[in-house]
Amino acid sequence: MTETFVPATRFAVPGRIAVSNRSAALWQTATLTEIRRETPYASTFRFAVPGWQGHLPGQHLMLRLTAQDGYSAQRHYSIASPPDDTGHIELTLDHVEGGEVSGWFHTEAAPGDEVEVRGPLSGFFAWPGDRPALLIGAGSGVVPLMSMVRHHRARGLSVPLRLLVSARGPEELIYAREFGAETTTVFTRSAPAGVPVGRITATHVAALLAEQPDDGWEAYVCGSNAFAEHASRLLVAAGQPVDRVRIERFG
Repeated sequence: MTETFVPATRFAVPGRIAVSNRSAALWQTATLTEIRRETPYASTFRFAVPGWQGHLPGQHLMLRLTAQDGYSAQRHYSIASPPDDTGHIELTLDHVEGGEVSGWFHTEAAPGDEVEVRGPLSGFFAWPGDRPALLIGAGSGVVPLMSMVRHHRARGLSVPLRLLVSARGPEELIYAREFGAETTTVFTRSAPAGVPVGRITATHVAALLAEQPDDGWEAYVCGSNAFAEHASRLLVAAGQPVDRVRIERFG
């Protein structure tokens, strides 16, 4: 039986979901329980957070890491897990060269370690699961989009969802083992035999937009500044309404 997901939030303005300032301001202890290697440069870190009030796919959180001498560093990270993963959250982090937080996670962190988190944050990039979703991501920009894919599967939602994801090569494709028929992959530097190499093009976008749901697509784009600009321009040029393109960028 297909269940319709109804978020425990309200729309603040068209296209933006209200975020509780009270829950977003509360720091909570998160205990690392598992580390999964995704690629040579990215790993997923699973945390137990008993007091977590839940989130919507696409939202992110603030993480605080405090050293023994009292020095602390804070970073924003997208949430990779679906909202139904009660009491747990997952973050997938690239190992950024020289990054003090990502560096600690990839070289020192172990199950049992504790950090602090607060959130969820931002309602603009959230996807409640109530509208057709066209997702385009590159590199670690696929992380919040994977939360949407996992939510779509976990709830057995009938609303259309498509994912177009770009990576340098197969070995750097985060979540490669989880992708299914909803996903189209593009490789920019190396690819399996017979697979073309190159950036996401107008042809890729047109193929996705060719299947037009009755209410149209809500597009979500996540990646570097350059990628987000490139992908969003392709969408608009292909006919996607500019007010139905949501962008999350980094770098």
